[in-house]
Amino acid sequence: MTTTAPTYTDQERIELQRKCVQEHIALENHPDHNISQVMAETFATENVFYDVVPGNVRMTGPEGVVGFYEMLFSVLPDIHIEVLHQYDVPGCCVLEGYVTGTHSAPFGEVQPLGKKISFPFAAMYLFAEDPTKLVAERAYWDNENLAAQMRGDAEPLESYVWAAPNPFGGH
Repeated sequence: MTTTAPTYTDQERIELQRKCVQEHIALENHPDHNISQVMAETFATENVFYDVVPGNVRMTGPEGVVGFYEMLFSVLPDIHIEVLHQYDVPGCCVLEGYVTGTHSAPFGEVQPLGKKISFPFAAMYLFAEDPTKLVAERAYWDNENLAAQMRGDAEPLESYVWAAPNPFGGH
């Protein structure tokens, strides 16, 4: 007996991707930081990875992605991700927003001082054939500004010039 994979229109694929990414962000923002739930509900089981572009680092496989989340949730245990804009095509959702939290564990060479941080990010959420499961997240942010905030050399950002609604439409 053979089974056929479901087929989707581009619009159906995009809607399913958006739902997955929305759930993914909600799970990242949830205070219990249930990494097993993040993985089971929003990531595929094979060929997954997480790219941290500022460090030119790729964490591969479920264990690599879990390792990223263990680091993230220890560094920013009260993390909050605010999405301001989202752009979607079949196979990829691109989000812009900002992250806030309290620096509570070493981040590279930067030791925790309990400083509040706020930094903008952009991230691509990548999908393969199944638009309900991520295969990857590729995140971009300004590491120098983030480290300066963590060291107390810069104040957390309080507003973003690009946060206004897109005058050309979209989200």
